[in-house]
Amino acid sequence: MKLAHRMYAGPAHIGTLRVASSFRNVHAIMHAPLGDDHFNVMRSMSERERDFTPVTASVVDRHVLARGSRDKVVSNISRKDEEQRPDLIVLTPTCTSSILQEDLQNFVDRASLYSESDVILADVNHYRVNELQASDKTLEQIVRHYLDRARKEGISNQSLTDAPSANIIGIPTPGFHNQHDCRELKRLPRESGVSINQIIPEGEFLRNLKDLPRAWFNTVPYREMGLMAATFLEKEYGMPHLSTTPIGISNTADFIVQIEKLVNLWAPILLRKKINYDLYVENQTKFVSQAAWFSKSIDCQNLAGKEAAVSGDATHAASITKILVGEMGIRVSCSGTYCKHDAERFNEQVRGLCDEVIITEDHTEVGDTIARIEPSVIFGTQMERHIGKRIDIPCGVISSPVHIQNFPPGYRPFLGYEGTNQISDLIYNSFNLGMEDHSSDVFGGHDTKGVSTKSLSTDKKNIDWAPEAESEPKRIPGFVRGKIKKNTEVFAKQNNISEITVDVTYAAKERSSP
Repeated sequence: MKLAHRMYAGPAHIGTLRVASSFRNVHAIMHAPLGDDHFNVMRSMSERERDFTPVTASVVDRHVLARGSRDKVVSNISRKDEEQRPDLIVLTPTCTSSILQEDLQNFVDRASLYSESDVILADVNHYRVNELQASDKTLEQIVRHYLDRARKEGISNQSLTDAPSANIIGIPTPGFHNQHDCRELKRLPRESGVSINQIIPEGEFLRNLKDLPRAWFNTVPYREMGLMAATFLEKEYGMPHLSTTPIGISNTADFIVQIEKLVNLWAPILLRKKINYDLYVENQTKFVSQAAWFSKSIDCQNLAGKEAAVSGDATHAASITKILVGEMGIRVSCSGTYCKHDAERFNEQVRGLCDEVIITEDHTEVGDTIARIEPSVIFGTQMERHIGKRIDIPCGVISSPVHIQNFPPGYRPFLGYEGTNQISDLIYNSFNLGMEDHSSDVFGGHDTKGVSTKSLSTDKKNIDWAPEAESEPKRIPGFVRGKIKKNTEVFAKQNNISEITVDVTYAAKERSSP
């Protein structure tokens, strides 16, 4: 087992809690030690909601360890049933309950005898799956549970809506720009004459899930959540699903084209006509999105020859890689994802677009790769942002995990045609442009900053700098200072020099000179 002090994706119970707390009138109970209930704080901060997060911790303490958990878990379920009157109570296992080998299904069965609310146990293996996989599985479990019940009770409604409609599957809280993406995603089909049937799990009542099959098709904006539910609906109810993520001009146009194909499966029969969205795509590309124009502007052309490193979840990392290479002409030296379970699909998406693909959950491995490549800019998560700060490379945040500052109150979607404008701004502004970023370094000033060139891995020995040698790089402009320092340290390591003196800096300079 490898101890990680930072993780890209959280433990499985976080994914279950994200889904449960996204539905309306659903309560979640987690059986875990004190401290694991940080989800409540995390969700309330990122979503900036005033309502209480519907998650309760059934704390595992020394009394529970001594007497067992059954009475406490069952009493917590009964108490929340009486206080909140939710439609559903989801009990989620945690690593602790798994280690203690608690029979949580037995607790759920016992609590169901006394509760008016539905009670289910999240069907996830906390040893084998992470937050993203667990959220995908939990959403599918809830959808399956209520559709199966509706079918048994004879209240399932499978008649198609009169007008074209779609379900949006996989919008949870708290997610990176999810609320903004949801608004943009609702606008795209609506302007194409397609209404929104349901959006799950965000803001939907469980009693309405019986109407999911009424939609003409399903859309899954993020591969990390919703694919399992969409696959279930396709298999059991014959509902096609669209998994293309409309991020970037090309992907958004492809998204609209696929909507046209899915609508035209039924339009000739139900509407007595076929739908064509060519004019809509053309107008949106020309007049709503500024990205197509910007990619041809002198500002964007000045980025030609620049190199970028991309890392994030599979959806955003693949999409940003396509935009950088295909729409802005920027070279991607490395593209990577921490979604190891989606590695095959990710490789297909970025094949031929980058020099190197890295698929790992180890942020130190990502950091060392970026330090070796020395790109002009990084596009990644909060992890890569910290990495960029340490080696003085700017970073644009494009994926979870993120800092609270990446949950802007203003409208900042990544999806759709408005999303293309936001991404163009993010990409352009992430580069060090011209001399303005280095003026204080060149001309001096109180905000002149030093450059850290130490290795990012903890298992590598760092080189010490003599005091008189440390002043040498300060004479060099800031935009090349980091590279000069790193080249000097590489020279020292190659020659087994443990301390860099002034003479060593001159020797390194002579070695690197043509």
